[in-house]
Formats: sequence, C-alpha cells, structure tokens
Amino acid sequence: MADAAADPVLAAEREHLARSREYLRLMRDDVLALPALAGNRVSQEYLKADLYRRAEALRDLPDAPLFFGRLDYRAGAAAGDDAERFHIGRRHVHDPDGHPMVVDWRAPVSRPFYRASQGDPMGLERRRRFGFSGGSLTAYEDEAFGAARPRGPAGADGALSRLVLEEIERPRSGAMRDIVATIQPEQDDIVRADAAESVCVQGAPGTGKTAVGLHRVAYLLYAHRERMSRGGVLVLGPNRAFLTYIRNVLPALGEFDAEQMSVTELLAAVPVRGTDSEQAALVKGDVRMAAVLRAALWDRIGEPAEPILLARGSRRWRVAAGRITELVDELRERGVRYGAGREMLSHRIAHVILSQMEAAGQTCDDRTHESVRRTSQVRAAVDAVWPKADPVRVVFELLTDRELLARAAGGVLSDAEQESLLWARPPRSPGSARWTAADAVLIDEVSDLIERTASLAHVVVDEAQDLSAMACRAIGRRCTTGSVTVLGDIAQGTTAWATRSWTGLLGHLGKPEAALEVLTTGYRVPRQILDFASRLLAQIAPELEPASSLRQDRGALLVERVPAGGMAAALAAVCSDAATRPGSAAVVAADGDVAGIASMLARAGLPHAVLDGTADPGRLAVVPVGLVKGLEFDQVIVVEPGRIAAAEARGLQRLYVALTRAVSRLTVLHAEPLPEALAGAA
Repeated sequence: MADAAADPVLAAEREHLARSREYLRLMRDDVLALPALAGNRVSQEYLKADLYRRAEALRDLPDAPLFFGRLDYRAGAAAGDDAERFHIGRRHVHDPDGHPMVVDWRAPVSRPFYRASQGDPMGLERRRRFGFSGGSLTAYEDEAFGAARPRGPAGADGALSRLVLEEIERPRSGAMRDIVATIQPEQDDIVRADAAESVCVQGAPGTGKTAVGLHRVAYLLYAHRERMSRGGVLVLGPNRAFLTYIRNVLPALGEFDAEQMSVTELLAAVPVRGTDSEQAALVKGDVRMAAVLRAALWDRIGEPAEPILLARGSRRWRVAAGRITELVDELRERGVRYGAGREMLSHRIAHVILSQMEAAGQTCDDRTHESVRRTSQVRAAVDAVWPKADPVRVVFELLTDRELLARAAGGVLSDAEQESLLWARPPRSPGSARWTAADAVLIDEVSDLIERTASLAHVVVDEAQDLSAMACRAIGRRCTTGSVTVLGDIAQGTTAWATRSWTGLLGHLGKPEAALEVLTTGYRVPRQILDFASRLLAQIAPELEPASSLRQDRGALLVERVPAGGMAAALAAVCSDAATRPGSAAVVAADGDVAGIASMLARAGLPHAVLDGTADPGRLAVVPVGLVKGLEFDQVIVVEPGRIAAAEARGLQRLYVALTRAVSRLTVLHAEPLPEALAGAA
C-alpha cells in the first residue's frame, strides 16, 4: 500500500491520469466536430443522434476515476512485448497515435484484473489497484504474482484488499453506483456470460445481483454491440423508485442504449388506476388464465349464416356456408394467431373462388386474387365469421360478462375463482374502467394471441421473484429469440403470488434452460446485520442458505426498545445522529405508518423527504416498506418491525427486505414486541 504524496510511482500514475483525461477530451471533440452529412433529412437526424450518443459515451465524469487498476503482463504474455502494461477503466482512451492509455474493463485483455489468482496468474506479473477521492488518485496497492504466499484482493484466503473494502464501504447518497472496480470472480462469470445464454441469479442481500445484471448489460453492449443495438436491450424493475435508484449505473459505464422501465410501464395498454383483492390478483396471475383468455378470444368466431355469392361479369360464384366453416376449422387447427387467421381466411375464400373461375376456363393471376379478396362480399363474410378483436375489449367483456366467463373458464377455474374476476360494479365502457396492473398483464396476453409480440435481443428483469406466472409470460414474449438475465431472491418475495421455485418461473418465461447461479457471499451488508435478518429465513425460506458477509462491524446493528409514548423522541435522536455521519439514511416503516413518521420528523425540525420514486429524496428519506426493495442506504432505521410483519400475509418477507437495506448501520426501534424469530437476537 502506498499513499505518500512524494511517492514517484503515485506521481507517475497521476500524470498518466491527467494525460488520459486530456486525450479523452480530444476524442470527444473529434466526434463533436464530425459533420452530419447524409443523403436525406431522415438519415441526417439518425446520424446526428448517433453522433450525440457517441459523444455522450466519451464525456468525462470528473468525480469518477478514469481508470481503477493496472495490469502488468509478463513479457510476451499479452498482446506483445510493446503492450504488456494496461490501465483498466470504464471506457477506452487512446492517444493521438492510437496507443491505448486506458483499456475498457470489458475487453478480453482486462479479464485477469478480475480473475487472476496466485494459482492461475493468467500471464500477469503484477496487478495494481488504485484508491481515489472523487476523481483524484490518492493511493495504489500492488499484488505480485508468483510469490510464495498469496496476497492481494482475492487471495487463497478469500480476503479483500484494503482498497477494495474502502470502495465497497464508501458512503453514498442518492442513486446506485457501478461496481466495476470491485467485481468479484463469481460475479464476473455472470457478467461475461455468452449473449445467447440466459442466466438466473438467486442472490442474497448484499451480493450485488442488481449491479451484476446491469454490468452484464454493459458487457453485452460492448461485446455484441451490433446485435444488441439492432435487437434492443430492456431493463425491467419493480417500480419507479427502483429505476430512479439505478438510473446512473449504465451512463457511468458509457452506455445509453438500454431502455429501463417497470413491468407496469411495459404493459401500459390501459391506465392502471385500480387495485385487485388478493384473491382476484392470485387468479389473474395464475397461468391458467392463458387458457381462459384464449378461449374467450376464439369464442368470438361464429358460424356463417349464409353462403357467399360473388358476381363478376356475367357469372356468379358461390362459396357454401359449410365450405367457409371448413376453412375456419382448418385455420384453427393450425394454431395460427387470431389476427393472422382472420387475414388468411380472406385469402382462403378468394382461393376457393379462383379455383372455380379457373375450372370454368378463366385466366386468373395475383391481381385477380387480390381483387376477389377485397370485394365487399368476402370482407363481409370474414367480418361476420371472424370479427376483428381489440385486446382491451376482449378482457373488458370477459370481466363483465358472466356467461362469457363461464364458457371460457368452464373446467379451468372454479365457480369461486370466476366470481372473484367479475367486477362488482361493471363499468359502462373500457374507458371508464379502473384497470389494475394484473388486468394490464391479461390485455398483453390477448394482444399476443392476436398479433405476435416483437422480441428483443436481451431482457434483464430484477426482483423477479415477485412476478406472477402471467407476468412472466408477458416478459418472456419480449425475449423469445433473445436471452434473459433474471435477478431475484426467493426470500424477498413479498407478493401473494411470489414464486417459490426458479424452475417454475423460468418455465413461465419460456427459458427453462437458463443456468441458475447462486450468490451467497455478501460484500455490502455487514455480517451482524445479515445474521440478524437471517433469523427470519427459517420461516420465510427454509430451503435457502443464509448469506455470509466478508464485512464485520460490531457497531453495525442497534436494536432499541422504546418506552411507550417515546417513539418520536427516540426517532429524532437516531435521525439526528445519522445526520452527523456520511452517506444516505432512510427510515423504513409499514406503509400505513409513513405519514405519522414524517410528521414526527417534521415536528423535530429534521429535513427529510418521503420516497415516491420521482426524485432523489436527499440525505434522509422516509420509505414505505412496500417501496424499499432493491434499494440500499448507508444507514437504515426500521421502525416497529412487528407492525411491518403483521401488516400482511407476507409481512415477514417485507421485514426481511427492510432489515437488509443497510450497508453500514441498522437501527431497529420498537415499542411493540419484536417478531418471535428476532426477539432476544441483538
């Protein structure tokens, strides 16, 4: 470890950093100076947008290090004797002659930074890590390979280096940071998985599963840019608060081409303004609803009431009603989508008529076929037998028409389940309906039954354990020809329909072959906090192994019993103390208690904001437990865990999530008794 101001090595590295920043500026200036010359206005606008994205990817971040490591290869072990030393950073930087000043962390030559060990040096002579304060280089740490005793960031004993720990423990405020300087070997395997490979990550709290998923996106956009950019990359989160929290990670890595949205936003065919009862939500999320919706859609097809009589010239051509029925049955047996089948029916009817015309000696061609297909008689017959279908109206009719629901769900759903689906007060029209998030998923299912949903190149879905089977189907349709990264923790499933098996969930996604990766080593959350929260696992997820942590801090956990009527004073004292410490702080409480907590803090004169996902809440946030999943704060104050646990059927899972959001200090305040599993633990 070296950090002396007079150290010549440190001085040389600072000079390298300064020159690298200057060359990055020149690279960006070169892009900005390029003229957007194109053959037409549309092409010119596309070119302008592409140049803008390239320039943004080259924008320097003054508060972030341009490089965080250096690899010294043994002579001849890397790209050549003249290129045996590489500085590793967030993006590639070269000098005016094209020589690399900084190599992108995703480049193959950078991989030993994350994977080299004393047992397998991967051609390295030395690995150097740098310490930074903001964008200024402050220290370096070397690990020599070939030494008799393993040393460094990830030696045989699994210990983390001081600089790695400092980076992991560095206080934060606001949005999530990238972990590019501290990726561990098991995380690197997932990040660099092949583009065609789907991966499911079961990750305990603090194991970095969300960061791993985002860094995999950055890697895929680097290693397979043309394929990913052409097909599209989508990152799905549980809510807007979570998306606000992760919004800066990909831009910090120079990537702007991945779209980020919540599942509700993805399926926003209707405005979501209502909520379902638990029973209704369970039924709507059940995979059996796919069969019900299919039956309801195809129930619209009817029997022809009369034959088609088409006059052309002096002749009349007839298609019997029975023949039309045969054509419909043939198409249904083929399993075509509803919209495609309707289009094909008009072609089949036209073909029958043209066959009659040719048998009578008339000459027909493609223009004749199209002319017949577009006649009012054929169009009317198709409309009568195979009417157009709007997915919103199909679901609306299913949820308001008891007889239709009975026909579609008979033998699939019980009478009680059918009853739970029907609106108690049926709205007059789809526009006046108070649609729920589960309804939007049903509408998306019908949309795909009518017209095939376009597939993307890659989809990342976080907090996947809370997805219903029908929501999984909706996401799976977006990656039928692409791959998926599934991130979650079964122990953190807080919905009534939360999955208990990754195998089942992957099947609903259409990716049963996905590799399951399990992360159990925590790097962010101190061991004392994880051990406390893990006491709940025996009740909420007994099949999971409790997470372990490489960090210890005896002062990380405080459980305080508050006297009756003393919560406001205790909360004010804890929050005042949190304000004197670096980083972010959050007060987490049952959703119904948030307003009261905010009032306590206001009366105490403590600046705060209630987290709603629309903006950065600042240093102190009051967070409803329903929104805290996936977020991290330096300090977390959990108020009345017993009330969180008792608020709903899966309240213990909610509590487990709340207790594992702190990366430095967790304080538990309670006047009411703790849940039994936690009593006497601290």
